[in-house]
Amino acid sequence: MSAFQPFSGESIALVGLGKAGLPAALRLAAWGAEVTCWDDKAEGRAAAEAAGLRVANPAEGKFRWDALLLSPGIPHRLPQPHPAAAAAQAAGRPILCDVEYLYRAVQAAGGAARFLGITGTNGKSTTTALLHHMLTHAGIASQAGGNLGPAALSLKILGSGAVYTLEMSSYMLERLATIRFNAGVMLNLSPDHLDRHGDMAGYAAAKAHIFARQRPEDLAVLGMDDAESRALRGAAAGRFLPISGSTPQPGGIWAEGALLRDEAGALCDLREAAALPGSHNAQNAAASTAVALDLGVMRAAVAEALRSFPGLPHRQERVGEVRGVRFVNDSKATNADSAARALASYDRVVWIAGGTAKEGGIEPLAPWFPRIARALLIGRDAPVLAATLAAHGVPHEVVGTLEAAVEAAAQAAFAGAASVVLLSPACASWDQFTGYDQRGDRFRDLVGALARGAKKERAA
Repeated sequence: MSAFQPFSGESIALVGLGKAGLPAALRLAAWGAEVTCWDDKAEGRAAAEAAGLRVANPAEGKFRWDALLLSPGIPHRLPQPHPAAAAAQAAGRPILCDVEYLYRAVQAAGGAARFLGITGTNGKSTTTALLHHMLTHAGIASQAGGNLGPAALSLKILGSGAVYTLEMSSYMLERLATIRFNAGVMLNLSPDHLDRHGDMAGYAAAKAHIFARQRPEDLAVLGMDDAESRALRGAAAGRFLPISGSTPQPGGIWAEGALLRDEAGALCDLREAAALPGSHNAQNAAASTAVALDLGVMRAAVAEALRSFPGLPHRQERVGEVRGVRFVNDSKATNADSAARALASYDRVVWIAGGTAKEGGIEPLAPWFPRIARALLIGRDAPVLAATLAAHGVPHEVVGTLEAAVEAAAQAAFAGAASVVLLSPACASWDQFTGYDQRGDRFRDLVGALARGAKKERAA
């Protein structure tokens, strides 16, 4: 048993034993809590029992625990509360996420580590990873995790001078009670997860929790490139710092063409930052830079970190070049707003899209349709996307699978349609894959097979 027992005497029901839930249960138990676990899947319960954890359904009988730690993917309100959540609410018990417990543990340890929280509909993973890269490059001890992974309760307890750089989803933000972010970043807002939040107002309210409990000395970074984000200005109680990927921001950080700058002058030519194409990544760079500078990172170190950032998988990841055609994996683009950012980064593309469409489909992408030489559509809602493209006169074909799409896209590109094949689906992946990452990995494998085939042809 750990000598550190910050949760001794507390009882916690934990529901959802996935990649974050099981480590959270083990850590909380090691830290003295009485933990009772549950998962709706038998394999999850079996894994907890094998690890020596107590397994019981907290939805059965009276809810007797002090709190419920509910996996972010499990609803507690809309569209239908999980039975354990309903039981906890009926008993007047809080429903929390693992980041809340990490914060409480750090406070109990007397640690002075700072908490940095990054959210937004799009770009939060890249911004979190980029900020972590900047800080470690500058010698500041940083642990990155949260929604990006690893799970918050897998992170170490840090001391003074160190930081937690955490990606925060709307699902996580609405389950916080005491945590205060020394720097909170809100990048952008567009319709997403409305089934969980009811409507756009509910979604925006959840995102605004990134600024909850901030003090005047804390930093509140807010994206100014969309009206929905600008409307959250009043929620930022900390030192307000505006950012933009395209528009000057007095007192803030913005991109002026390819130049990232603030009122003191140029910070970096983003053309030298190969992993950060497009105005959306300029905004991500501005947000990361704002927090890094506030933490004392020197301007030259920020510029070097921007240039050396390797990028993240599935976010405009260049996975190969075959016969002069670049293949770009942007599988993380699970909604139209995110796909728009990718389409805006290239003059002409052969586009692979489709899957399970979000509300509004791809109609919001109409301004970028002229950039599409040909579209190959996959997945459940391919016919819906096809109807939109047909209405706008965009050449397209419903091919069904990613395998067929890559083959058809490659042939179109090799024939001169465009020099870029872009997988940016604008749809969720659940109809054909376990997640966007599996979809992106499959795309990478298919491009690799194309490259090997082209190499054999040259050698023959």
